[in-house]
Amino acid sequence: MRLVDYPTIIKKAWASFDPSVQIDTITDISAKVSTNHVFKVTFEDGDSIIAKLSYFGKYEHFVEDHRIIHALSNNLLYPFENVLAKSLVRDGQVYTYRHKDGFVDAWVVFYNPIRSQYKLPRRLEEHHIRKLGNQIAKFHKACSRVSTVLPNSSKTLRSDVWDLLDLLETEAGQYEHRMHVDELKRQCNLFLENRQKLVAKTVETMPVFVDWNIGNFSVTDNLELYSRWDYDWFRISYRVMDFYFFSRVVSNVGDRTVFSYVIGPLMEDRFMLFLQEYHKVYPLTENEIRFLPEAYRFFILNYVIKYGRYFFHRTYATKLQREAYQLYFPSIEKFDAEKILKALGI
Repeated sequence: MRLVDYPTIIKKAWASFDPSVQIDTITDISAKVSTNHVFKVTFEDGDSIIAKLSYFGKYEHFVEDHRIIHALSNNLLYPFENVLAKSLVRDGQVYTYRHKDGFVDAWVVFYNPIRSQYKLPRRLEEHHIRKLGNQIAKFHKACSRVSTVLPNSSKTLRSDVWDLLDLLETEAGQYEHRMHVDELKRQCNLFLENRQKLVAKTVETMPVFVDWNIGNFSVTDNLELYSRWDYDWFRISYRVMDFYFFSRVVSNVGDRTVFSYVIGPLMEDRFMLFLQEYHKVYPLTENEIRFLPEAYRFFILNYVIKYGRYFFHRTYATKLQREAYQLYFPSIEKFDAEKILKALGI
């Protein structure tokens, strides 16, 4: 895909949407760590929109996710009614464009630009952590409240893990993950067993964004959640799927350019502060806390192992996958749920 002319695809997508408005410039504003593609499209009259281009996974899931996000953005109540970007709509549906040409199969969606205010500092102080815990609890509660009116999602944690297990039975999968196939199957089965035991029938699902990198959201001067962008890992799932990235945001080392996905931040005292404030607003259950290492295991299996080469540049994908076998998976067994349960009084 590196040789693909992305601006040409975006121009075709826009021409199919509204040929009466002419594009002046297309600027790549993608994050440089990831292989995802995001562009600012400026028109001849000076107005602009955001175009997101994707080419992995399933087109049907791409459409489904953006329809759910759009419905969520339109149904969230004050003070979160403008937190999410609004997709452009045609004939009552979120507009998506599919470009198929030889080996190229790429999809485009357009957003209205989202406003931002302040980004949190790279290393948070205690008052930042407490306020963030309070705000995310309120945001999760608002997302849960509108879950019943959102379109259905066909993508689940279980189906994603099944897809990985199916991949491991193929020649391509066995080649890509050679030497680790048996270990990956074991990790998948552990996740499926523990999900069934802990949350499958007792914990509600809701919209979650998973990747709460500190660069993906902004706050007001009062540290209230103001806007959230980058929806690549969006899904309907359990709210604790969001918690690993919040543990990283509040961790002692803070935000770093060079990163790993170690489990340590989930056990830091600073994350306990976050959870305590969250728990006051939107109480957590024992099973949700015990599911935290499984949410982490799923993150490593799905986003590092299965999709790592799509979400990260090759050098980072290789580094993270190597660390998964050496560090990430072995550390899951050392997770101490009792520490968190005690901190929350559960």
